[in-house]
Amino acid sequence: MNESFSLLGLSTTPLELLSFILSVATVLLNIRQNHWAWLFAILSSATYGVVFAGARLYGDMALQLVFISVSFWGWYQWLHGSSTHDKLPVTELDRRGIVLSAVGWLAGFVVLASFLRHFTDTDVPNMDGFLTAGSLVGQVLLSRKKVENWHVWIIVDIIYVALYVHKHLILTAVLYGLFVLMAVAGMVAWKRAAEGVGDADEAVVLK
Repeated sequence: MNESFSLLGLSTTPLELLSFILSVATVLLNIRQNHWAWLFAILSSATYGVVFAGARLYGDMALQLVFISVSFWGWYQWLHGSSTHDKLPVTELDRRGIVLSAVGWLAGFVVLASFLRHFTDTDVPNMDGFLTAGSLVGQVLLSRKKVENWHVWIIVDIIYVALYVHKHLILTAVLYGLFVLMAVAGMVAWKRAAEGVGDADEAVVLK
């Protein structure tokens, strides 16, 4: 599954292509706020974990394992996460939540970057640690349907495009470029939903 081949002029592998397809399926289901999106998120995280291990992106590899665990929690939250154990509505963080998210990202970056630098052979410990910590914050906010998850994903996905180009994971870089555009759309849609403008079920969602 790791033999490289060319697809529309892009170098990829069968496993990376499969991961791409599963991720797109996740997005399509998420756009409709279909809870089965979490199943495809679990599958895409599993296959991308193998891809990232081959690229020596150990933070990203470990992140996929965390994503799998968090996806089960997020799946439950979407179905029963409200105060009445009903479907979870879209809301915004208060100032305390914003501060805690920022501190969590910074602390995660320091710990992960240090670990990657001293215990792995990765050549991008700081970038890998920063993006891994940010992705964890974004995933938790997404699971709780917080508008601010989009701010995190926009920052993270833009930097991921550069990282994956550096690692010659071109198809994945294209995927994350699409994620940036969709995250902007998601931010606008969720902001409207949180403010009670339009139908909350129309809000765009993206892992």
